[in-house]
Amino acid sequence: MTRREARTTTGADRARRLRDLLHERSLTFLMEAHDGLSARIVERSGFGGAWASGFSISTSLGLRDSNEASVSQVLDTIEYMADATSMPIVVDGDTGFGNFNNARRLVRKLCQLGVAGVCIEDKLFPKTNSFFGSNHPLADIGEFCGRIQACKDSQLHDGFVVVARTEAFIAGRGLIEAIKRAEAYRDAGADAIFVHSRSTSPDEILSFGEAWSGELPLVVSPTTYHGVEARQLEEAGVSLVIWGNHNLRAAASAMRRTCEEILRSSSVAGVEPDLATLDDIFDLLDYDELAAAEARYLPARSSSREPWE
Repeated sequence: MTRREARTTTGADRARRLRDLLHERSLTFLMEAHDGLSARIVERSGFGGAWASGFSISTSLGLRDSNEASVSQVLDTIEYMADATSMPIVVDGDTGFGNFNNARRLVRKLCQLGVAGVCIEDKLFPKTNSFFGSNHPLADIGEFCGRIQACKDSQLHDGFVVVARTEAFIAGRGLIEAIKRAEAYRDAGADAIFVHSRSTSPDEILSFGEAWSGELPLVVSPTTYHGVEARQLEEAGVSLVIWGNHNLRAAASAMRRTCEEILRSSSVAGVEPDLATLDDIFDLLDYDELAAAEARYLPARSSSREPWE
Protein backbone atom coordinates (compact mmCIF):
# COMPACT_ATOMS: atom_id res chain seq x y z
CA MET A 1 0.00 0.00 0.00
CA THR A 2 1.41 3.35 -1.06
CA ARG A 3 0.63 6.71 0.48
CA ARG A 4 -1.28 7.60 -2.68
CA GLU A 5 -3.46 4.50 -2.26
CA ALA A 6 -4.15 5.45 1.34
CA ARG A 7 -5.17 8.97 0.35
CA THR A 8 -7.52 7.77 -2.39
CA THR A 9 -9.25 5.07 -0.32
CA THR A 10 -12.44 6.72 0.90
CA GLY A 11 -14.16 6.21 4.20
CA ALA A 12 -17.10 4.67 2.34
CA ASP A 13 -14.74 2.13 0.75
CA ARG A 14 -13.28 1.19 4.12
CA ALA A 15 -16.71 0.99 5.76
CA ARG A 16 -17.96 -1.29 2.99
CA ARG A 17 -15.03 -3.62 3.61
CA LEU A 18 -15.73 -3.59 7.34
CA ARG A 19 -19.38 -4.50 6.76
CA ASP A 20 -18.28 -7.36 4.52
CA LEU A 21 -15.97 -8.62 7.28
CA LEU A 22 -18.73 -8.42 9.88
CA HIS A 23 -21.04 -10.56 7.77
CA GLU A 24 -18.54 -13.19 6.63
CA ARG A 25 -19.05 -16.73 7.90
CA SER A 26 -15.53 -17.04 9.27
CA LEU A 27 -13.98 -15.03 12.08
CA THR A 28 -12.21 -11.78 11.27
CA PHE A 29 -9.45 -10.40 13.48
CA LEU A 30 -8.76 -6.73 14.13
CA MET A 31 -5.41 -5.84 15.67
CA GLU A 32 -4.85 -2.93 18.01
CA ALA A 33 -2.98 0.13 16.76
CA HIS A 34 -2.31 3.41 18.52
CA ASP A 35 -0.40 5.59 16.03
CA GLY A 36 0.51 5.79 12.37
CA LEU A 37 3.47 3.40 12.65
CA SER A 38 1.60 0.66 14.50
CA ALA A 39 -1.30 1.02 12.05
CA ARG A 40 1.07 0.45 9.15
CA ILE A 41 2.52 -2.61 10.83
CA VAL A 42 -0.99 -4.01 11.40
CA GLU A 43 -1.84 -3.54 7.73
CA ARG A 44 1.47 -4.95 6.47
CA SER A 45 0.98 -7.98 8.72
CA GLY A 46 -2.23 -8.88 6.91
CA PHE A 47 -4.97 -8.15 9.45
CA GLY A 48 -8.41 -7.32 8.09
CA GLY A 49 -8.39 -4.01 9.90
CA ALA A 50 -7.26 -2.09 12.97
CA TRP A 51 -8.79 -1.34 16.33
CA ALA A 52 -7.84 2.19 17.36
CA SER A 53 -7.71 1.42 21.07
CA GLY A 54 -8.61 4.17 23.51
CA PHE A 55 -6.47 2.49 26.16
CA SER A 56 -3.46 2.27 23.87
CA ILE A 57 -3.77 5.79 22.45
CA SER A 58 -4.08 7.23 25.97
CA THR A 59 -1.18 5.15 27.25
CA SER A 60 1.05 6.13 24.32
CA LEU A 61 0.41 9.77 25.30
CA GLY A 62 1.38 9.04 28.91
CA LEU A 63 -2.23 9.36 30.06
CA ARG A 64 -4.65 7.02 31.82
CA ASP A 65 -7.60 5.37 30.11
CA SER A 66 -10.12 7.50 31.97
CA ASN A 67 -10.87 10.07 29.27
CA GLU A 68 -7.74 11.98 30.25
CA ALA A 69 -6.92 12.24 26.54
CA SER A 70 -9.18 14.85 24.97
CA VAL A 71 -11.28 14.11 21.92
CA SER A 72 -9.04 16.39 19.83
CA GLN A 73 -5.92 14.47 20.90
CA VAL A 74 -7.59 11.20 19.97
CA LEU A 75 -8.77 12.57 16.61
CA ASP A 76 -5.25 13.83 15.83
CA THR A 77 -3.95 10.30 16.37
CA ILE A 78 -6.72 8.75 14.28
CA GLU A 79 -5.92 11.12 11.42
CA TYR A 80 -2.33 9.87 11.30
CA MET A 81 -3.53 6.27 11.35
CA ALA A 82 -6.06 6.81 8.56
CA ASP A 83 -3.55 8.70 6.41
CA ALA A 84 -0.97 5.94 6.81
CA THR A 85 -3.21 3.04 5.75
CA SER A 86 -6.05 1.99 3.45
CA MET A 87 -7.59 -0.66 5.75
CA PRO A 88 -10.78 -0.37 7.79
CA ILE A 89 -10.22 1.25 11.18
CA VAL A 90 -12.72 0.88 14.01
CA VAL A 91 -12.26 3.61 16.60
CA ASP A 92 -12.71 2.88 20.27
CA GLY A 93 -14.95 5.86 21.01
CA ASP A 94 -15.35 5.11 24.73
CA THR A 95 -18.70 6.61 25.76
CA GLY A 96 -18.75 9.02 22.84
CA PHE A 97 -16.95 11.57 25.06
CA GLY A 98 -20.17 12.71 26.71
CA ASN A 99 -23.84 12.70 25.83
CA PHE A 100 -25.58 12.33 22.46
CA ASN A 101 -24.28 15.70 21.25
CA ASN A 102 -20.63 14.81 21.89
CA ALA A 103 -21.16 11.38 20.32
CA ARG A 104 -22.67 12.73 17.11
CA ARG A 105 -19.89 15.31 16.74
CA LEU A 106 -17.39 12.46 17.13
CA VAL A 107 -19.09 10.46 14.37
CA ARG A 108 -19.06 13.38 11.95
CA LYS A 109 -15.36 13.97 12.57
CA LEU A 110 -14.54 10.28 12.14
CA CYS A 111 -16.43 10.16 8.86
CA GLN A 112 -14.44 13.16 7.66
CA LEU A 113 -11.21 11.35 8.56
CA GLY A 114 -12.24 8.31 6.51
CA VAL A 115 -12.41 5.64 9.20
CA ALA A 116 -14.82 2.74 8.87
CA GLY A 117 -16.64 2.77 12.18
CA VAL A 118 -16.81 3.60 15.86
CA CYS A 119 -17.60 1.63 18.99
CA ILE A 120 -19.32 3.34 21.92
CA GLU A 121 -19.89 1.74 25.31
CA ASP A 122 -22.78 2.02 27.74
CA LYS A 123 -20.90 3.57 30.65
CA LEU A 124 -20.83 7.09 32.03
CA PHE A 125 -18.40 9.86 31.08
CA PRO A 126 -15.64 9.95 32.20
CA LYS A 127 -15.25 6.19 31.88
CA THR A 128 -12.95 3.85 33.77
CA ASN A 129 -10.94 1.15 32.02
CA SER A 130 -12.94 -2.08 32.09
CA PHE A 131 -10.07 -4.07 33.61
CA PHE A 132 -9.30 -1.68 36.46
CA GLY A 133 -11.20 -1.32 39.71
CA SER A 134 -14.72 -2.37 40.50
CA ASN A 135 -16.83 0.77 40.11
CA HIS A 136 -18.35 0.61 36.64
CA PRO A 137 -21.70 2.41 36.61
CA LEU A 138 -23.74 1.86 33.46
CA ALA A 139 -25.69 4.41 31.48
CA ASP A 140 -29.46 4.39 31.48
CA ILE A 141 -30.62 2.19 28.59
CA GLY A 142 -32.87 4.85 27.10
CA GLU A 143 -30.17 7.50 27.26
CA PHE A 144 -27.64 5.22 25.62
CA CYS A 145 -30.12 4.31 22.87
CA GLY A 146 -30.39 8.03 22.19
CA ARG A 147 -26.61 8.18 21.80
CA ILE A 148 -26.75 5.35 19.25
CA GLN A 149 -29.54 7.03 17.30
CA ALA A 150 -27.64 10.34 17.30
CA CYS A 151 -24.57 8.58 15.92
CA LYS A 152 -26.53 6.89 13.14
CA ASP A 153 -28.35 10.12 12.23
CA SER A 154 -25.04 12.00 12.03
CA GLN A 155 -22.91 9.69 9.88
CA LEU A 156 -21.92 11.22 6.57
CA HIS A 157 -22.43 8.08 4.47
CA ASP A 158 -24.66 5.05 4.83
CA GLY A 159 -21.87 2.52 5.25
CA PHE A 160 -20.35 3.90 8.45
CA VAL A 161 -20.55 1.25 11.19
CA VAL A 162 -21.71 2.00 14.73
CA VAL A 163 -20.88 -0.77 17.19
CA ALA A 164 -22.74 -0.69 20.52
CA ARG A 165 -20.74 -2.15 23.40
CA THR A 166 -22.43 -3.42 26.52
CA GLU A 167 -20.45 -3.50 29.75
CA ALA A 168 -23.13 -5.44 31.65
CA PHE A 169 -20.74 -8.28 32.48
CA ILE A 170 -18.00 -5.79 33.46
CA ALA A 171 -20.43 -4.19 35.90
CA GLY A 172 -21.46 -7.57 37.32
CA ARG A 173 -25.03 -7.34 35.99
CA GLY A 174 -25.17 -10.83 34.43
CA LEU A 175 -26.51 -12.41 31.27
CA ILE A 176 -30.13 -11.23 31.43
CA GLU A 177 -29.07 -7.59 31.69
CA ALA A 178 -26.51 -8.04 28.92
CA ILE A 179 -29.11 -9.47 26.53
CA LYS A 180 -31.68 -6.82 27.51
CA ARG A 181 -29.24 -4.04 26.72
CA ALA A 182 -28.02 -5.60 23.48
CA GLU A 183 -31.58 -6.01 22.21
CA ALA A 184 -32.36 -2.37 23.02
CA TYR A 185 -29.22 -1.21 21.23
CA ARG A 186 -30.11 -3.33 18.20
CA ASP A 187 -33.55 -1.72 18.09
CA ALA A 188 -31.94 1.74 18.38
CA GLY A 189 -30.06 1.14 15.12
CA ALA A 190 -26.65 -0.27 16.07
CA ASP A 191 -24.87 -2.18 13.30
CA ALA A 192 -23.14 -4.69 15.61
CA ILE A 193 -23.01 -5.62 19.29
CA PHE A 194 -19.76 -5.76 21.26
CA VAL A 195 -20.14 -7.82 24.43
CA HIS A 196 -17.29 -7.40 26.89
CA SER A 197 -16.06 -9.51 29.80
CA ARG A 198 -13.18 -9.34 32.27
CA SER A 199 -13.49 -12.98 33.33
CA THR A 200 -10.55 -15.30 32.76
CA SER A 201 -13.05 -17.83 31.43
CA PRO A 202 -14.97 -17.41 28.14
CA ASP A 203 -18.17 -18.70 29.76
CA GLU A 204 -19.91 -15.30 29.92
CA ILE A 205 -19.24 -14.65 26.24
CA LEU A 206 -20.22 -18.14 25.15
CA SER A 207 -23.45 -18.00 27.14
CA PHE A 208 -24.27 -14.63 25.59
CA GLY A 209 -23.68 -16.04 22.12
CA GLU A 210 -25.98 -18.96 22.84
CA ALA A 211 -28.76 -16.63 24.04
CA TRP A 212 -28.31 -13.98 21.37
CA SER A 213 -30.82 -13.76 18.51
CA GLY A 214 -28.16 -13.52 15.83
CA GLU A 215 -29.81 -10.54 14.16
CA LEU A 216 -26.65 -8.44 14.46
CA PRO A 217 -22.98 -9.45 14.24
CA LEU A 218 -21.21 -10.04 17.54
CA VAL A 219 -17.84 -8.50 18.44
CA VAL A 220 -15.60 -9.61 21.33
CA SER A 221 -12.15 -8.84 22.73
CA PRO A 222 -10.56 -11.82 24.57
CA THR A 223 -8.09 -9.82 26.64
CA THR A 224 -8.51 -11.80 29.86
CA TYR A 225 -10.00 -15.04 28.53
CA HIS A 226 -7.15 -15.40 26.05
CA GLY A 227 -7.21 -19.19 26.19
CA VAL A 228 -10.48 -19.33 24.25
CA GLU A 229 -10.30 -21.11 20.90
CA ALA A 230 -11.40 -19.56 17.64
CA ARG A 231 -13.70 -22.53 17.10
CA GLN A 232 -15.56 -21.76 20.34
CA LEU A 233 -16.11 -18.15 19.32
CA GLU A 234 -17.31 -19.13 15.86
CA GLU A 235 -19.79 -21.60 17.35
CA ALA A 236 -21.04 -18.82 19.64
CA GLY A 237 -21.83 -16.69 16.60
CA VAL A 238 -18.97 -14.20 16.96
CA SER A 239 -18.05 -12.39 13.75
CA LEU A 240 -15.22 -10.07 14.80
CA VAL A 241 -12.43 -10.62 17.32
CA ILE A 242 -10.42 -7.64 18.55
CA TRP A 243 -6.92 -8.06 19.92
CA GLY A 244 -7.37 -4.91 21.95
CA ASN A 245 -4.04 -3.78 23.44
CA HIS A 246 -1.33 -6.22 22.43
CA ASN A 247 0.85 -3.98 20.25
CA LEU A 248 1.06 -1.33 22.95
CA ARG A 249 1.89 -3.90 25.63
CA ALA A 250 4.49 -5.53 23.37
CA ALA A 251 6.08 -2.15 22.66
CA ALA A 252 6.22 -1.22 26.35
CA SER A 253 7.84 -4.54 27.22
CA ALA A 254 10.39 -4.27 24.40
CA MET A 255 11.27 -0.65 25.24
CA ARG A 256 11.77 -1.51 28.91
CA ARG A 257 14.10 -4.42 28.08
CA THR A 258 16.07 -2.27 25.63
CA CYS A 259 16.48 0.60 28.07
CA GLU A 260 17.54 -1.70 30.90
CA GLU A 261 20.12 -3.54 28.75
CA ILE A 262 21.66 -0.36 27.32
CA LEU A 263 21.90 1.20 30.78
CA ARG A 264 23.37 -1.99 32.24
CA SER A 265 26.00 -2.54 29.56
CA SER A 266 26.68 1.06 28.47
CA SER A 267 26.44 -0.27 24.93
CA VAL A 268 23.86 -0.98 22.22
CA ALA A 269 25.71 -4.05 20.95
CA GLY A 270 23.63 -6.44 23.03
CA VAL A 271 20.27 -5.15 21.81
CA GLU A 272 21.03 -4.42 18.18
CA PRO A 273 20.13 -7.93 16.89
CA ASP A 274 16.61 -7.56 18.33
CA LEU A 275 15.90 -4.14 16.86
CA ALA A 276 14.22 -3.28 13.59
CA THR A 277 16.83 -2.16 11.11
CA LEU A 278 16.79 1.37 9.75
CA ASP A 279 16.00 -0.13 6.34
CA ASP A 280 12.92 -1.77 7.89
CA ILE A 281 11.75 1.63 9.13
CA PHE A 282 12.50 3.29 5.79
CA ASP A 283 10.42 0.61 4.08
CA LEU A 284 7.49 0.96 6.48
CA LEU A 285 7.38 4.72 5.93
CA ASP A 286 7.83 4.59 2.12
CA TYR A 287 11.08 6.53 1.90
CA ASP A 288 11.46 5.23 -1.68
CA GLU A 289 8.29 7.11 -2.61
CA LEU A 290 9.77 10.33 -1.24
CA ALA A 291 12.97 9.81 -3.23
CA ALA A 292 10.95 9.25 -6.41
CA ALA A 293 8.88 12.36 -5.70
CA GLU A 294 12.01 14.44 -5.17
CA ALA A 295 13.35 13.26 -8.53
CA ARG A 296 10.09 14.27 -10.19
CA TYR A 297 9.34 17.59 -8.52
CA LEU A 298 12.67 19.10 -7.45
CA PRO A 299 14.98 20.74 -10.02
CA ALA A 300 18.07 18.74 -10.88
CA ARG A 301 21.09 19.75 -8.84
CA SER A 302 23.84 21.33 -10.90
CA SER A 303 27.33 19.88 -10.63
CA SER A 304 28.86 23.34 -10.86
CA ARG A 305 28.36 26.05 -8.27
CA GLU A 306 26.73 29.32 -9.21
CA PRO A 307 28.90 32.43 -8.82
CA TRP A 308 26.90 33.73 -5.86
CA GLU A 309 27.11 30.46 -3.89
